[in-house]
Amino acid sequence: MNLNRMDWNDLRVFLAVARAGNLSKAGRDLGMDHATVGRRISALEFALETPIFERDRQGYRLNEHGRAMLEYVEAAEANIMTLGDALDGNSPGLSGHVRVATMEGIASLYLSEQFVELRRRQPGITIELVTSSTSVRISHREADLFLGFFQPADTSLQIDKIGEFQLHLYASSGYLDAHGTPASVAELRNHSFVGYIDGLIQLDSVRWLEDAISDPPVVFHSSSMLAQMFSASAGGGIVMLPTFARAERFGLVQVLPGQIDVSRSIWMSSHQYIRRVPRIRAVASFLTDTLSRDYPVMARTER
Repeated sequence: MNLNRMDWNDLRVFLAVARAGNLSKAGRDLGMDHATVGRRISALEFALETPIFERDRQGYRLNEHGRAMLEYVEAAEANIMTLGDALDGNSPGLSGHVRVATMEGIASLYLSEQFVELRRRQPGITIELVTSSTSVRISHREADLFLGFFQPADTSLQIDKIGEFQLHLYASSGYLDAHGTPASVAELRNHSFVGYIDGLIQLDSVRWLEDAISDPPVVFHSSSMLAQMFSASAGGGIVMLPTFARAERFGLVQVLPGQIDVSRSIWMSSHQYIRRVPRIRAVASFLTDTLSRDYPVMARTER
């Protein structure tokens, strides 16, 4: 291997192709045409004197050498990002964009407000809050940080449990006036519910209504937690919502308080190297402190 023949800019192309899996998407991410991306990969393999990708109809997949190389290049990427932050002396404090991905409900009803406080503390950091009903591929750098209600299985990630929230049943006063207030879990059978579309649920962790009542009689289904909440607020039925929704501000009343015990943990995951970047580390620390304050992890067996 002759490192003097290596163009270090080609390592950025290597990362893009490794994450995208094909030349076209990598080219779009890099602002290059796919033919140029292909030539840069070929030049890199020539400098390394070994193939690092397997080519097939599906695209480009890292081979054994490429997978071994990826870890070192991602570490270098994190160090370069850290260096860039250190050399950015245009304003005091940290600066740059940090992309946080999570589910729609907690993003809209909780995190969007909390990030206002982060802005006061770190005015140079710009947050990009991405909502997704599925797990964002942190290993592919689709986001810097991901908050989810399940523990990711990817061993290459840094994963921390940073909070836990309870879930309660809610209904509008109008609905309860018209249909009566259930006095027991057994009486829930006589009521209508608002819930998720079963066939479109992509994360089992949001099947929380079933933890309170088996086979609930759902009369309105939506893939959106916000749509469910506002349907219930209009009298559409009983809905199960997390405490971070603060459903009372939308006119909803808790049903069977103290009789329903359903909870979920909040997990934060990030690439183990990217967490070293100061601005990303600052946002991760802010989220950890904020969730620990508002929705601390309870000392009990995980459900």
